[in-house]
Amino acid sequence: MSSPPSRKSGPVAPAPAETTDLLPILVTRHVLTAEQAERVRRASRVGSLGIEQAIKQLGVANEIQIAQALAAHAGLPYVKINPLDLDIDVVTKGLSAPFARKHGLVAIAKSGDKITIAVHDPFAPFPTDDIKRVTGLDVERVVATRTDVETVNKGFYDLQTSLQTAEKQLSASRMGAVDLGNQEFLSAEAAELDPAAAPVVKALDHILGYAFEQRASDIHFEPKRELTLVRLRIDGILHDVHLIPKIVYQAVISRIKLLSGCNLAEKRRPQDGRIKRDQGGREVELRVSTMPTAFGEKAVLRIFDPDILLKGIDELGLSAHDLPKLYDFIARPTGIILVTGPTGSGKTTTLYSVLKYLSKPEVNIITIEDPIEMVFEDFNQVAVRPQIDITFGGALRTVLRQDPDIIMVGEIRDTETAEHAVQAALTGHLVLSTLHTNDASSSITRLLDLGIPHFLITTTLIGVLAQRLVRENCKHCVEEYAPTAEEAAVLRMSLEKLEPYRFKRGKGCLHCRQTGYIGRIGVFEVVPMSEKIRRLVSGQASSLDIYKVAREEGMRTLRESAVEKVFRGITTVTEMVRVTGR
Repeated sequence: MSSPPSRKSGPVAPAPAETTDLLPILVTRHVLTAEQAERVRRASRVGSLGIEQAIKQLGVANEIQIAQALAAHAGLPYVKINPLDLDIDVVTKGLSAPFARKHGLVAIAKSGDKITIAVHDPFAPFPTDDIKRVTGLDVERVVATRTDVETVNKGFYDLQTSLQTAEKQLSASRMGAVDLGNQEFLSAEAAELDPAAAPVVKALDHILGYAFEQRASDIHFEPKRELTLVRLRIDGILHDVHLIPKIVYQAVISRIKLLSGCNLAEKRRPQDGRIKRDQGGREVELRVSTMPTAFGEKAVLRIFDPDILLKGIDELGLSAHDLPKLYDFIARPTGIILVTGPTGSGKTTTLYSVLKYLSKPEVNIITIEDPIEMVFEDFNQVAVRPQIDITFGGALRTVLRQDPDIIMVGEIRDTETAEHAVQAALTGHLVLSTLHTNDASSSITRLLDLGIPHFLITTTLIGVLAQRLVRENCKHCVEEYAPTAEEAAVLRMSLEKLEPYRFKRGKGCLHCRQTGYIGRIGVFEVVPMSEKIRRLVSGQASSLDIYKVAREEGMRTLRESAVEKVFRGITTVTEMVRVTGR
């Protein structure tokens, strides 16, 4: 077996064939035993597979272990590539796609006079001189997994090709620069932008596909003075991912509006629409919202993926203390259950999960939503459309004539909707809805503020759930650690009292994009309408008084729910503070 190349940049001798070189390295680095290596070799011969394919088929090692072993054997650093940290210009400008694919490499960073190149095979011939000649920079090599290198190459180069082709075509068909602050001028030019042009279609498809791959909940297109910034919201946090030419964005936004049924020519007013897209054999919906800004139309696409949105009640994140309370709420045949929290706190997921649990052939479930976020055949779903006088209150009046058993009202926004929801509960229906309040106890006084008499609240309200979402530690890279004195102070406990608990955090890996988190889970506070609280409401007590009694009766706050998840190693102190404050 050839000796590893030195860490100095420069061409190296060709690597031995994979079948004679990779296995000894993996055995030497204790990734495989000699017996496993022999099994891999036999599987490779019998199935006409490459060694890496045979390893994957047998499941004796993963790509990360292989890459780390190769890096250590070559004396090079191993890196986990996070696509969200990459600059598309660094990846694609300087090194051509054919060159990068031929040599199995990708440019991942540029700093000063140095460019960092990731390779998946550190023993393959490396074109140092060619890269230095083309870029004018010194070269640093690192090792990454084959999947990482190939995924970045395909995604970034394909997107860049689509953007460049679209820019050339659009520039050739238009004269001069576009004054993006002049919306009348933009309207006049809308006809020149072809939203069905192949490069435009490909560019948008690449962005959407990348968003799904990264498990994004929202895609933001934000026009700036010269370029348009594309951002993804992943697990509640926004990440900058691309900058695209403004002239191309005008075609992309037209494509988005065309697919979502919006008016292409209208750029002065906000518009809303929906896009349905097949993603991996399942139908995913995107809610589109456009808005005029100083530099052009801003668009946000919210992704409603059933694999992410729909969960079982036991998977929502309710503790063993609170879960029985929710089951008790939804076992009632009549009354109102409220879920409260800010936008993006998971209220819709909770409501859908409850409705799926309650859905049976003998039950008529009707929902009133603005908009319908996910379509379910088990429910009768009505979309609010104020432009044709279909409001929450008006729709609720109609729904009550449709013989419902269970009604879900997307949001109680006004007195009319609140009154009809109470009336529905009084006439023998189970009503689920949401409010925008900070905690559970203030939801009760919010109904009083909307003009609902206290005796109707005490008669109909079953209970309230307040919720937020915290990011979960990545299961692929989670590790235990000893809490710091600062974390103990945040938790208002001594380090000695924290010793029994197993604090965990994610180190950062390919699966979580180096963030240490993957997915989100709810933290809750649950307030049943007890007799004491009913008496307080009848006396028109404040939300603070209701809160104090709820605490006396065992309510756990949002913060306490988050702390429990810290103690169980589900999330971190940092995430708890981000969501619930200090």
